[in-house]
Amino acid sequence: MKEIVLDTETTGISVKEGHRIVEIGCIELNDLIPTKKKFHCFLNPERKVSEKALEVHGYTDEFLSKKKKFYEIVEEFLDFIRGKRLIIHNAEFDLSHINNELKILGKNIIENEVVDTLILARNKFPGSSISLDALCKKYRIDNSKRTQHTALIDCDLLAKVYINLIDQKEPKLDFQSKEIESNFKENRNILYFKKIVKITEQERQEHANFLKKNLKKNFFN
Repeated sequence: MKEIVLDTETTGISVKEGHRIVEIGCIELNDLIPTKKKFHCFLNPERKVSEKALEVHGYTDEFLSKKKKFYEIVEEFLDFIRGKRLIIHNAEFDLSHINNELKILGKNIIENEVVDTLILARNKFPGSSISLDALCKKYRIDNSKRTQHTALIDCDLLAKVYINLIDQKEPKLDFQSKEIESNFKENRNILYFKKIVKITEQERQEHANFLKKNLKKNFFN
């Protein structure tokens, strides 16, 4: 299955305050393995970057003023993510900004399946810090290049965190199973999936005989 690890940087936190996207980064995974296909762009947000956002990513108004606007890259971006599950840390934030940009252009909002790694981490480490940096530390992932937030670096780190969060350090997920696929659609917050192998009646009986024989032997010895 193909998935897209996605991250954005913005001029500020809230779309209600008119904040816009300044960077989009995407890395494609195929059965959890990076395919080397990436989508990345800086954007002219057509407004000033807030001081707090500047501290986070370091993109100045002057730097961004020379970049493309969202309407110039929107079709390429939508083509890249079309039909693929999105992997996002704190999906509510990124999707609210992406959907805001789409609404400004009169386009439909994102309808892709989404896995929010923030929710996965919260379920797995209740009460612990679950920032991307904290999760890198938990899983001993080198994040020394992350001196500031940048979309592609964050995507690369998140891809590694995601694989660890679902307990798949080596690609083993098979979403072709109808049973697994059905379970995923019913609950998108499941951490990972394991196929259940049913034993035969003969195997069940052999196991019972084995236990009976060995329990009797151990009891009388």
